Amino acid sequence: MIERLRRLMIFLLALVVFFFSGFTPLDAQEQPLEIGSKISAQETEETSVSEASEIEDSESIESLDPKIQALKEEILELNTQLFRLQEDLLFPEDSSVVIFLSVQGGHYFTLDSVKLHLNDTLVASHLYTDREVAALGKGGIQRIYQGNLKSGDHQLVAIFSGVGPQKKDYKRAETIQIKKEKGATFIKLIVRDNTVIKQAEFIYETWH
Repeated sequence: MIERLRRLMIFLLALVVFFFSGFTPLDAQEQPLEIGSKISAQETEETSVSEASEIEDSESIESLDPKIQALKEEILELNTQLFRLQEDLLFPEDSSVVIFLSVQGGHYFTLDSVKLHLNDTLVASHLYTDREVAALGKGGIQRIYQGNLKSGDHQLVAIFSGVGPQKKDYKRAETIQIKKEKGATFIKLIVRDNTVIKQAEFIYETWH
């Protein structure tokens, strides 16, 4: 199924290229007159026919624009369907586990990096840019990991590194016990400000 969709996408892309390459630019069709030459009545008539042909070509190109746009939209839709199909095949719902990250506040801790260890195996590592930190601070949510787990008990260790109060380097590790059941499991890691202790706290939410 994936291979058929991929072939169809390649065919549609080739069709778009064919439409664009099938026409010669109007400027390339113009032939300069030689200096001192005289235009006869026959040449004038040929020029009129050439101009009419150019107008027809221009109208043909304009009429193709909606068709090309429709092909582009169809290719994008096929690409989306292909991506979803690949995810369904790679991450079946019964064994799927997805981990998100969000930041609430960010006044007492500036995130530099996050590492995830699942059952003592490093499964994800991300180093954040200033733009990504700003996006998280504005309410953005990052999908940091997606994988498969068998039913049963598992251990997730999230290691947060960054800059804490007084601009000092700060590292924090949180251990989360996961009980994988039938169906997809979702975990959201949350870094949020605690105004009482004036430090960041690291919590999590899970749902199925």
